[in-house]
Amino acid sequence: MTQVDTLFRPVDLGKLSLKNRIAMAPMTRTYSPGNVPNSKVVDYYRRRAEGDVGLIITEGTFVDHAAASGYPNVPAFYGDAALAGWKKVVDAVHAAGGKIAPQLWHVGAIRRPGVMPGGDTPGHSPSGMAKPGKVTGHAMTQQDIDDVVAAFAKAAADAKAIGFDAIELHGAHGYLIDQFFWDGTNQRDDGYGGDLAQRSRFALEIIRAVRAAVGEDFPIIFRYSQWKQQDYSARLCETPEALKDFLMPLAEAGVDIFHCSTRRFWEPEFEGSDLNLAGWTRKLTGKPAITVGSVGLNADFLPEDGFVEFNEAEPASIDNLLERISRDEFDLVAVGRALIANPDWAKQVAAGKTGELAAYEKGMLRELF
Repeated sequence: MTQVDTLFRPVDLGKLSLKNRIAMAPMTRTYSPGNVPNSKVVDYYRRRAEGDVGLIITEGTFVDHAAASGYPNVPAFYGDAALAGWKKVVDAVHAAGGKIAPQLWHVGAIRRPGVMPGGDTPGHSPSGMAKPGKVTGHAMTQQDIDDVVAAFAKAAADAKAIGFDAIELHGAHGYLIDQFFWDGTNQRDDGYGGDLAQRSRFALEIIRAVRAAVGEDFPIIFRYSQWKQQDYSARLCETPEALKDFLMPLAEAGVDIFHCSTRRFWEPEFEGSDLNLAGWTRKLTGKPAITVGSVGLNADFLPEDGFVEFNEAEPASIDNLLERISRDEFDLVAVGRALIANPDWAKQVAAGKTGELAAYEKGMLRELF
């Protein structure tokens, strides 16, 4: 078996069986007018499934709460029209031989009033802050918290009902769940604030509610990050011991797979070890882990001006990636911009045609091809 072959080994992650180790990373786009996935969105995901991606994780799709959406024309995950649109996506991906999970999302205080749906509803967060020290939105009440927990559970149940293979909870990048994790934006003095264990209570309630809604056998993926879009240098955990203390309660609450978001997957997470964040997560929890971060490209991404846009980048060697996955440092590799530029990225890599891969150019994320 060559190192490239290791990327194409089938894998069983509990109840989720995949034909290879390649996932499509979730990437926010604005091509769902009226917040409903249309035929072009169906084609977009179908093409990546036809390109032999083992698991597609959709763009962020917001749950049923007035403050959940932060960008125009992103897809909802509630209501008859939106769910019918997602059902067409699921059917198309399955017909092409792929598996798919929706990323369930609440943007929290990142929301700007005026974005539809939601209208003038301000951003919601643990302490009304999108950034440390600056209150710009609504500090959530217990009722707000309960409503959001219920919205995530309902979305997860709907995902299972329309045929998705798993769900992913977006707990990264300074959005709502992560705003509870981060002491910079969580200054509460009730049971949802305090040390990181207490700040994790909101996420734990969501995970438990989702697990109850989907049953024991439906896979739950949880995406988390150290960095925040508000502060790339932010860190939740400074040591492996602290990371284990943070992750184990999430695993015990019902997380099956951790999606470990970094900006550059090849960077070690802690001094004294070459393991990246996914490697440490797998080692500490025993749970499957997904690595992500500028895979196959020579430049990381950079959200600009509060909106979602990514840096242009040229194809780069994946030798380091192959070395890591060949020694089972992590279980899956999430590919983002490289897969946008090359819907057949997996097939090209398998065929040894990496020299023919196209660069990622700005604007590709929102182009429908």
